[in-house]
Amino acid sequence: MKIGYARVSTNDQDLTAQRNALLALGVEEKQIFVDHGLTGANRLRPGLREAMAACRAGDTLVVTKLDRLARSLSDARDIADELTAKGVVLSLGGNSHDPTDPVGRLLFNILGMVAEFEADLIRARTREGMAVAKAKGRLKGKQPKLSKAQRKHLLTLHDAGEHTQAELAELFGVSRTTVYRELQRRTISRPMRRRP
Repeated sequence: MKIGYARVSTNDQDLTAQRNALLALGVEEKQIFVDHGLTGANRLRPGLREAMAACRAGDTLVVTKLDRLARSLSDARDIADELTAKGVVLSLGGNSHDPTDPVGRLLFNILGMVAEFEADLIRARTREGMAVAKAKGRLKGKQPKLSKAQRKHLLTLHDAGEHTQAELAELFGVSRTTVYRELQRRTISRPMRRRP
């Protein structure tokens, strides 16, 4: 049986091209597992975990490119080794990876290094872009959920003791975590009083 795996790094990206390629490689639609908006630098992905669990001895795990499976050489090797130990073949864009073939191992390692290099370049470009945006005053960080006036009103209502945190969250249209964070922030910002 052929098990397919597809991944995109952001929620804005589309999986259609990968799905179509997997279907063209003989994977049935119901056997395609996906991760949407998850980086390949982290192996803890639900779609990958499900795809690996679905593989049995004699099956083939199919991915369109190695960088969809992993963005680091060590992760790619670990996944390939785990599949080999289970008796599962890894297919990269229709070409089967043979861990016993020296040339196949060399090509696999080169593809893994290229995927890792691309991930490093993306991170470097992102850091550079953020530094430029920050220098131009366009990157201000995460904006607070509540304005100063809303925060003051929330704290006043909380101090009155007539509303629970859940009610305050609903009243201000924020999560209970935001309410809790505002209360904690006030506690931290208050100077400690010394006892006489």
